[in-house]
Amino acid sequence: MTDGFAEAELEVGQQSVLPEWIDYNGHMNVAYYVLAFDRGVDEFMYQMGVTPEYLKTEKSSTFTLEMHINYLQELHLHDPIRLTCQLLDADNKRVHYFLRMFHAETGYLAATSEQMMIHVSLESRRSSPFPPQVSEVIGNMMAAHKVLPFPDQAGRKMGIRRGK
Repeated sequence: MTDGFAEAELEVGQQSVLPEWIDYNGHMNVAYYVLAFDRGVDEFMYQMGVTPEYLKTEKSSTFTLEMHINYLQELHLHDPIRLTCQLLDADNKRVHYFLRMFHAETGYLAATSEQMMIHVSLESRRSSPFPPQVSEVIGNMMAAHKVLPFPDQAGRKMGIRRGK
């Protein structure tokens, strides 16, 4: 354990597939995977110390810079979802992280989301360094997660593979 963070992915929430999330194919629509992951990011931010109170007092928040989603297995109406988060890298303004979405009962990996966030002053709307208390938490999370294997789906380049 590294300052309160186990050498394991962070648990960032559980939810269920709602009726309005089902598309004409009878499974969870791609847009709602983004919503479900975003709810997990909210929990991750809370664990970092970036809470609604923080937004008011620090007048800062985080914005998503980039996101890559892999849809691996279908989810259906009322399926329970469990989300985890692994930090891959961080500096004084950015965090690169990887979310996994599991079916909470059967355990299969349904989707992954690799993301990059940046810390932003809500007054200037420009990037700004994390304050020391948040940087320390991120540093502790990073130290704990450095021992984890790099996710298979992270860092992929998108393209059509062609034979020789």
